[in-house]
Amino acid sequence: MTLITEVTVHDVRFPTSLTQDGSDAMNKDGDYSAAYVVLHTDDPALAGYGFTFTIGRGNDLCAEAARQRGAHLVGRRIEDVVADLGGVYRELASDSQLRWLGPEKGVVHLAMAAVMNAVWDLAARVAGVPLWRLLSEMTPEQLVDAADLRYLSDALTREEALAMLRDKVATREQRVAQLAEAGGYPCYTTSAGWLGYSDDKLRRLLEEALDSGYRHLKIKVGADVEEDVRRLRIAREVVGWDVDLMIDANQVWDVPQAIEWVGRLAEFKPLWIEEPTSPDDVLGHARIRREVAPIKVATGEHGMNRVLFKQMFQAEAIDFCQLDSARLASVNEILGVYLMASKFGVPVCPHAGGVGLCELVQHLSIFDFVCVSGSLEGRVTEFVDHLHEHFVDPCVVESGHYVLPSQPGYSAQMHDDSVRRFAYPRGEYWRTAP
Repeated sequence: MTLITEVTVHDVRFPTSLTQDGSDAMNKDGDYSAAYVVLHTDDPALAGYGFTFTIGRGNDLCAEAARQRGAHLVGRRIEDVVADLGGVYRELASDSQLRWLGPEKGVVHLAMAAVMNAVWDLAARVAGVPLWRLLSEMTPEQLVDAADLRYLSDALTREEALAMLRDKVATREQRVAQLAEAGGYPCYTTSAGWLGYSDDKLRRLLEEALDSGYRHLKIKVGADVEEDVRRLRIAREVVGWDVDLMIDANQVWDVPQAIEWVGRLAEFKPLWIEEPTSPDDVLGHARIRREVAPIKVATGEHGMNRVLFKQMFQAEAIDFCQLDSARLASVNEILGVYLMASKFGVPVCPHAGGVGLCELVQHLSIFDFVCVSGSLEGRVTEFVDHLHEHFVDPCVVESGHYVLPSQPGYSAQMHDDSVRRFAYPRGEYWRTAP
């Protein structure tokens, strides 16, 4: 019998604001951060690791909320936890006093993501397989039992979810082999297009992305329309017209402004406009989608919960769903969003612009293809090339594809030295930072 003996949470912050990595029209000086959770057990060789993503100040609030969420797991038998991942999720989610602070949104929901990400990591480690493989070997009944389908029955019933998953069971391994043969799951990069980069750096990074095999590239926009026109002109000069360019406004526009601004940028033929307005504005996204067509609309990294995504699908408000692995409440809630997206015919292209998010979403995208959507059409997952050196099992990208992870777990474990150095405010880096 193995027990969870302790839950520790670390406020880890990386000084990305110094190099403008991650800069966009809304978030100009982010320090990419993680509320990093470790589930310790009485087996020194076994632990679970998870996190949620923030961009600096307030990460301590997420860390404290995660401590309170995770405290309920201390003393639990590992065997019981991994045997009922849906039950553990529902129990933690039922804490009415913490729930009042959301419900199912904000800091307490981010904390839920961090803790449950660690639980799923632990479950995959116990099974001795990467998370995508754990999910791909679960029966439809096990997946639906784990999924949070509350408040979704007007869009997706349990019976519909089971039918969708059962339909793909017999051909799962064929799709695993297809990904392995193709070199992995297709991805795009945002690394060239941060808003704070100089023109020379923009050109150089776009050229490097092309040389690395990318055929989908994303550019940040939204601070100044004339600057956007100039930067997109540079981008098209470098990449030509056979490569898909996506643009991302990070929520800075009102609805009419979004429509007008995208109209100014339409000459550069962007595949999608991402986060054109408030992430909570379902009807606003629907209007933008109607009026900027044939340019597509993508959003979801700030989608607070599965109910918001349900409304986006029902209102035909988005063309691409960009769920976030550390904002939704881990795999349990994400399962429901994937299933709804498949029912409504909306490709899921997860957000991964943040510390560790690439490590997580590779597992989710592989699972989606193998078990849910069964399709790669219109699907490409974000990749951002920084901070991977801090992870024990970093994602590997080759020729514009995520190589299938092979190590047990959710790829969420950070190096102990990285945690010690960048823990805030007493870590070595932050003690000596100017």
